[in-house]
Amino acid sequence: MDGRGASTLEERPAVAFASRVAGAPDRRLAMALSGLVEHMENLVTTLDLTRDDLRAILAFLTDVGEACSEQRQEWVLLADTLGLSSIVENQVSRRPAGATPNTLPGPFYRADAPARADGDSISFDGRGVPLHFAAEVTDLDGDPVAGARLEVWQANGDGLYENQDPDRQPEFNLRGVFRTDGTGRVSIRSVRPAGYAVPADGPVGQLARRLGLGLRRPAHMHFRITAAGFQTLTTHVFDAADPDIGRDPLFAVHPALLATFVPNGDGVRAAYRFVLARARRRDRT
Repeated sequence: MDGRGASTLEERPAVAFASRVAGAPDRRLAMALSGLVEHMENLVTTLDLTRDDLRAILAFLTDVGEACSEQRQEWVLLADTLGLSSIVENQVSRRPAGATPNTLPGPFYRADAPARADGDSISFDGRGVPLHFAAEVTDLDGDPVAGARLEVWQANGDGLYENQDPDRQPEFNLRGVFRTDGTGRVSIRSVRPAGYAVPADGPVGQLARRLGLGLRRPAHMHFRITAAGFQTLTTHVFDAADPDIGRDPLFAVHPALLATFVPNGDGVRAAYRFVLARARRRDRT
């Protein structure tokens, strides 16, 4: 065997893998897997992983796959709780300074929510602490965005969305589609949302417990805002007083997304200004 052959056999697996896929038809896939193998090799070396460690990792990944069904996606939950989903969202949804940050839409969004008029309530069962939410939509210069389409959805006071709880909540409860007026404002009546725990009964939940991680999401409302000439914004507005505000397992909390829920008679009120970024050229095509 010549020197080149011996050298090839002695190469680190990560280097050898990268060499073997160098001519792959799918260059992006090859680069991604080469980077993954490189990181895995570094992890094995740094932590001095054993055969038992590898078996435990493979067993966990097997459990994650077996927990998936038509009603449950444990892989998505794993990506969410490792922060991977938020990292990708931040990467692909960059906003200029001053614009409201984009976040994950979550699994409970419905595109068919009914239209509501300014000041209407989205609470169909009237259960919970009344909330008056004043929304304002502007551009980066502070000018109002009139006619913006504002979709809102949220959990109830028990931390449940209506499509999680169809036997106890009316259809489309705590959902609605509003339009801003000429001043970029709209008023929404609802109930104060409660936080909730992401599923803890599967392998991801077991992993979180072993790591001492909490799985409760802080209370929030979801919004999706579309307006001609602007980037679509999907985001949360969080209750700043929620005790879990610094421990969101989905890593969606941002200082710019906090709102203060102020007691007001027999309920609470909150206000938030959404700042939209102008559509980029590729968004218009």
